[in-house]
Amino acid sequence: MICAIVYQLTKGMTIEEIKKSGFDTYFVDHTSALYPVAASGFPFSAAAFQSKGDAICDLTEDLAAEQKARVTYDNILRLADDPDVRDPIKFLREREIVHFQRFGEALRIAQDNLDSKNFYAFNPEFDTRAARK
Repeated sequence: MICAIVYQLTKGMTIEEIKKSGFDTYFVDHTSALYPVAASGFPFSAAAFQSKGDAICDLTEDLAAEQKARVTYDNILRLADDPDVRDPIKFLREREIVHFQRFGEALRIAQDNLDSKNFYAFNPEFDTRAARK
């Protein structure tokens, strides 16, 4: 959705508008093609997806990712005044909040159903009871 918003905002820009807006360095590399990058210019990579194969670890990472996305949307809302930008960003922000709540519920369920004596001392999805002794 963010790429679609960028596309809509840049479609039909003149070279003068591109230079004035500071979009020129992006334009040199990508013209106005959709190329997902962080505001810092760091390109999106699958390395952003973290997975360790441990339910507690992975769900905690998911919780953190949802909060990071929410903060990004909060910051966009602080900067944007165009309703055509703000409305979809508000929707995405709300979705991050719901995802955070669902991952929190999943974490609680995982913790309740694992060997609760010490589920941080081993990977309950991999280590067998015999290997933990």
